[in-house]
Amino acid sequence: MTRSSRLLTLLLVSVLLPFAGFSQAAGWPRQVVTDNGTVTLKSAPKRIVSTSVTLTGSLLAIGAPVIASGAGVPNSRFTDSQGFFSQWGKVAQQKHVQRLYIGEANAEMVAAQAPDLIVVSATGHDSALRLVNQLSSIAPVIVINYDNKSWQQVVTQLGQATGHEGQAQTIIHQFDQRVAELKPKLHLPPQPVSAFVWNGGGKEVNLWTADSAQGKLLEQLGFTLAPTPVQLATSHSMGQRKDIVQLSGEKMSDGLSGKSWLMFVADANTAKQVASDRFLQQAPAVKQGHVYPLGNDNFRLDYYSAGDTLAVLEKLFVQ
Repeated sequence: MTRSSRLLTLLLVSVLLPFAGFSQAAGWPRQVVTDNGTVTLKSAPKRIVSTSVTLTGSLLAIGAPVIASGAGVPNSRFTDSQGFFSQWGKVAQQKHVQRLYIGEANAEMVAAQAPDLIVVSATGHDSALRLVNQLSSIAPVIVINYDNKSWQQVVTQLGQATGHEGQAQTIIHQFDQRVAELKPKLHLPPQPVSAFVWNGGGKEVNLWTADSAQGKLLEQLGFTLAPTPVQLATSHSMGQRKDIVQLSGEKMSDGLSGKSWLMFVADANTAKQVASDRFLQQAPAVKQGHVYPLGNDNFRLDYYSAGDTLAVLEKLFVQ
């Protein structure tokens, strides 16, 4: 190659690299846009602490070096003995992820791990948002809002923040391939559907909205979500959460207006409880036998639970 040819090649590379995704953002330091503003990260993190048990599964799925995590109540219907979600509890054990605390975040326990990145959720019971200023004195903090994103959007954001963009895109691509293969095979139940979590005892249900990761997955597969009645649409719970509407008492039958019901965090016994509930037993979906439990590991949707949910849907609706 002549000198002029080399110069021309270098010129073309310098022009095309930004458009090929190899801009300065691909290296370090990099700026990450999060729900607490733009955070500058000097180098790829090696010791990540997740204060959100919901986000820990997404970190594990992309191979990010999460060393410790907050946890939920152990041995519930969707957690293991550590209080980690059952869909990724074994992965956390293999990766030696330490449980920091159960429930409310503790800044001193976070600091003791000497993290170089702290991950916080913006909403939900596992949010440590009130501690962000305190945690920021320990290490850089990124805040992720998962109540209006698909799990794919969450791992994309976490991939950028951790330098694991490639792994994030790989698992998204693999999952999208599974969806593309499954969707034409599905024989959908009567539409539209109500997708929800039954909290038992006739107390309340959490109805998934189109903003939820669960709703987005169902729509990706061709399901149609029943609209939330206007008079109930303002019943969003837990502050500013957009992914669920809490329904209780007589409001449950009004809110669950779908011709079919898809029950998350549910098995056959849960479906029987719903069918015998005094507020719900006369609903068309119950009377016509269109109530479908989707397993106990999708209280929060991540790569692991989304894959398990696909398997259940395949078993239910592929003939």
